[in-house]
Amino acid sequence: MPNVTSSPMLPLHWTEASASCANPAEGAPSDPAYRTRLSRGDLSHPAVVVRTSSRRRKTATAFWENGQIVVVLPSHVPKADRAGIVDRLVARVLAKRPRATTSDDALVARAEFLADRYVEGIRPTSIRWVTNQGKRWASCSPQTGEIRISHRLRTVPGWVLDATIVHELAHLLHADHSTAFHAVANRYPRQHDAHVFLEGYSLGLHAAS
Repeated sequence: MPNVTSSPMLPLHWTEASASCANPAEGAPSDPAYRTRLSRGDLSHPAVVVRTSSRRRKTATAFWENGQIVVVLPSHVPKADRAGIVDRLVARVLAKRPRATTSDDALVARAEFLADRYVEGIRPTSIRWVTNQGKRWASCSPQTGEIRISHRLRTVPGWVLDATIVHELAHLLHADHSTAFHAVANRYPRQHDAHVFLEGYSLGLHAAS
């Protein structure tokens, strides 16, 4: 059975996988699949897997599955039309999603993805949401490998949360804020933007309290 592969989306670049089966089930991994990849450094978007189904005759659909967006297209849709359809369906699904990762399990998956892309694949021993980080957005204990993320970040844009996670992952390699540390943390391209966002967010939280 062929593997369905995926990576973060937008903009879309299509590579058809050599997948086929006699009686494909809609949405099954054995369906013909397309792979999207990221050509800009924004990880606020999840992975997108596009599948075709001979059982789906008229309409396309999109849904969440294991932290990624799956788009299922009728197999007769011309390849030239697929990118536009996928863009519209993904935008519709994203508009309805929670604004940030809400569970510890999802946080672990997000950290692993970011670590593989930016921080040499390092893994924390644990990463979880906490409610006792009143003065910090997150913290890391390099000695134990534990990372804690403030619950106040549950509602920030995804790219801000990603920048924070990469920052803490970088501390697993460099405990201080040395030049070497920043060289790793700044591999995430919106690290500075996230810092500016959080400064304003902090002011807003204080003003509201």
